[in-house]
Amino acid sequence: MKTKIKEIIVSKSQAIGLPILALCWVSFFWGTTWIASKEGVKHMPAMQLVAIRQFLGGILYVAYFVVKKAPWPKPSQWKTILILSLLNFVLSNGLSTWGVKYISSGLGAILGAIFPIWIVVISLFRGEKISKGAIVGFLVCFVGICLVFYDHLLDFLLPEFRFGILLSMTATLTWAFGTLYTKEKAASFNPYFSLGLQMLLSSIFLFAIIGASGTTIPLGKIPAVSWWSITYLVVIGSVLTFVAFIYTLQKLPAEISSIYAYINPIVAVILGAILFDEALTPLIIVGGAVVLCGLYVVNQAMRKKKL
Repeated sequence: MKTKIKEIIVSKSQAIGLPILALCWVSFFWGTTWIASKEGVKHMPAMQLVAIRQFLGGILYVAYFVVKKAPWPKPSQWKTILILSLLNFVLSNGLSTWGVKYISSGLGAILGAIFPIWIVVISLFRGEKISKGAIVGFLVCFVGICLVFYDHLLDFLLPEFRFGILLSMTATLTWAFGTLYTKEKAASFNPYFSLGLQMLLSSIFLFAIIGASGTTIPLGKIPAVSWWSITYLVVIGSVLTFVAFIYTLQKLPAEISSIYAYINPIVAVILGAILFDEALTPLIIVGGAVVLCGLYVVNQAMRKKKL
C-alpha cells in the first residue's frame, strides 16, 4: 500500500514538474534568442540570417514528419499556412531580427512583448467591444513605453535608430495579425508540422527577396560567430524551445503557460546589459516593469472576455 502511494506521489510530481521545467526553459531561452540575433546580425545581413535560420529549422521539422509519415495538409489548409508563414516568420521574425541591428536587444524584446496592445487596437478598428480592463492595460503600457523611451529621446535624432524602432513595431503588428488569423483559421492538423512548413516556406520567400535585392554575402564569408548564432537560434530557438512551448500549452493552464511572455524581456534586458553593455537605467527598469504590468492586465481582460 505504501509503495503504491509513493508511486502515485512520484508520478504526480513528475506530471507537474516536467511542464514547469518546460515553462522555465521557454521563459529563459526565448529571452536569450534576442541576444543571439543581436550578435549574429553584427556581422551579416539580418534577413539572410533569418532566411538561413528558417530554412534549417523548417527542414528539421519537415524531415522528421516525413520520416514519421505524418499526413500532409489538405489543399484547403495551404492558404492558412502560407499566410501565417508571411505574417509570423517573413515579417514578424524577419523584421524583429533586422530591427535589433539598429537598437538594443533589450529594447527589441520589450517592443516585441507589446503585441497584445496591437490586438486591442485592431479589435477597436473592427468595431468590437473592448473591456475597461483592456483599456486600462493599454494606458499602463503606453506610460511604460514613454518611460522606457525617455532615455532614448536623443537617439531618435539618429536615422538608424528610428528605422530600427519602425522595424520592431511593424514586427509586433504583423505578429498580432498572425495571432488573430491563427485563432480564426487555425489548421486542424499537427501544429508542429504546420510550424515546420511555415518556417520552410518563409525561408523560400526570404531567399527570393534578398537574392533579388542583392543584399547577401557569400556563405563562405559569413564569420564563425554568425554561424554559431544561427546554430543557437535553430536548435534552441526554433526547435527545442518551440517544442517545450507547445508542451506547456498542452499541460499547463493558460494563465500559467503565458508567464514566459513577461520573463523573456527581462532576460533579454539583463543579458544585453551584461554581454553588450547595453543601457540599463532606472527608467528603463521601471518602464519595462510598467509595460509588463500593463500587458498582464490586457491579457487578463482578454482571457475573461473569452470566458
